[in-house]
Amino acid sequence: MEREIMEFDVVIVGGGPSGLSAAIRLKQLANEAGKDIDVCLIEKGSEIGAHILSGAVLEPRSLNELIPDWHERGAPLDTPVTADKFMFLTKNNSFRLPTPPSMNNHGNYIISLGNFCRWLGKQAEALGVEIYPGFPAAEILYDDLGRVQGVATGDMGIDKDGNPTEHYMRGMELHAKQTIFAEGCRGHLTKTLFERFNLREGKDPQTFAIGIKELWDIDPEKTKPGLAWHSVGWPLANDVYGGSFLYHLTGNQVAVGYVVGLDYSNPHLSPFEEFQRFKNHPAIRDTFINGRRVSYGARALNEGGFQSVPKLTFPGGCLVGCTAGFLNVPKIKGTHTAMKSGMLAADAIFETLDEMQTGDEPASYSTRLQESWLWAELYKVRNIRPGFARGLWLGLVHAAIDTYVLFGKAPWTLRHHSDHENLKPAKDAPLIEYPKPDGIVSFDRNSSVFLSGTNHEENQPVHLTLKNSDIPISHNLAIYDAPEQRYCPAGVYEIIQNDDDSNPQLQINAQNCVHCKTCDIKDPSQNIVWVSPEGGGGPNYPNM
Repeated sequence: MEREIMEFDVVIVGGGPSGLSAAIRLKQLANEAGKDIDVCLIEKGSEIGAHILSGAVLEPRSLNELIPDWHERGAPLDTPVTADKFMFLTKNNSFRLPTPPSMNNHGNYIISLGNFCRWLGKQAEALGVEIYPGFPAAEILYDDLGRVQGVATGDMGIDKDGNPTEHYMRGMELHAKQTIFAEGCRGHLTKTLFERFNLREGKDPQTFAIGIKELWDIDPEKTKPGLAWHSVGWPLANDVYGGSFLYHLTGNQVAVGYVVGLDYSNPHLSPFEEFQRFKNHPAIRDTFINGRRVSYGARALNEGGFQSVPKLTFPGGCLVGCTAGFLNVPKIKGTHTAMKSGMLAADAIFETLDEMQTGDEPASYSTRLQESWLWAELYKVRNIRPGFARGLWLGLVHAAIDTYVLFGKAPWTLRHHSDHENLKPAKDAPLIEYPKPDGIVSFDRNSSVFLSGTNHEENQPVHLTLKNSDIPISHNLAIYDAPEQRYCPAGVYEIIQNDDDSNPQLQINAQNCVHCKTCDIKDPSQNIVWVSPEGGGGPNYPNM
């Protein structure tokens, strides 16, 4: 069956802050010039914001540039930051540290990034952007010269064996002069662009973290709207990068989360369990007593920064946002940078759109970005994250020197490494004993995934694919004690065996997948490949 073809000037893959900002900016420029351009944005989630997950504290710099009257338009920025606390935790105590300049949140807002994206989506639609949620981009389309000419959405109604069902519907081809990839961290199509066009040549490997978050309704007497609280230290070992956030919103809600760098070496470590353990620390446990956990989610995030930004353009399109890796790690913020990259890409595309042919490269995008405040911001903090490679204490000392003495102008640039290469064999790493969840503050994976609203049609192909089905047992289990059982925050991967412990097999519970991409990143043999499931599947995050 032939796929239907739709033609546009610009197609945008992904409905996060960068993709929506690009769409809005394109339409703004067209309106200012009195032109009519066709902009289409597709999003794999069931709605805009369904798959969006972040802390989140928003620096409104890019929003002020994109939509100066955002307040009058009702943007959901209801909780200005009123206080910052930066804490060092031991097992039983907490000590306040000076707040680094990068973590000074004066003028910023504690938000639900999902709700913010829903609002951006409405602004885009009001300008005439065609938005199609529930349609994942499953394939990049190339012309006869090997240039990107658009994407194809995934087929619907395919059973688990790959056969069409009575609900079968062929995907569509979306052709465009320019295709903007705004897939978010570890975009599955962006990965193929890296390889096809050598976009990572001469760049450091991207390095990642996993962020796990819960939203709670808490006792009104404990709420402190506007407080942004962060910590480092316990429960993580000294050689593991990570820390917590606790953001008090209005409405007696608090967002709590934990971030663990995926360059950790101990295969017994479980980021999910570290998060559950953290919530029982005496400094914060009381916050949740008599409260109610209302949502849960997890997402990988880029931490490579300046050194790891790939070549951003290729014949037929460009990369924006977290799929390119614009997170400012010391700030723990990437929304403002993602938005700015989308706006700059839109500027570059629009300036030559009339003369563009399908497959042309938006040449000025990279130059515009390197001349912007975004590039200067990432360059200034480029050495902070890799400075923690030798542990927390040396990392803090290095960060202080880089910030307060060198002012981000060190005559050197520290390098990154690939996260999946860091695991030690299980026999060489200490076991970690995690306490059982108490059902009050700490919980198990299954009850957590339930709160994420995650759903996949069971009778569809498994979207967590293996290059080699033998490796999970012969390599991962044999050497690393099957770390996928622990680094996955959703209980997707499970080793099952006979009663006598014989015949171990990897069971993939793909229905649980929250699309965090951690498995695609951390698998030691890079044997797991995440591909897009049927449209609308995955989490449905409310207010996250």
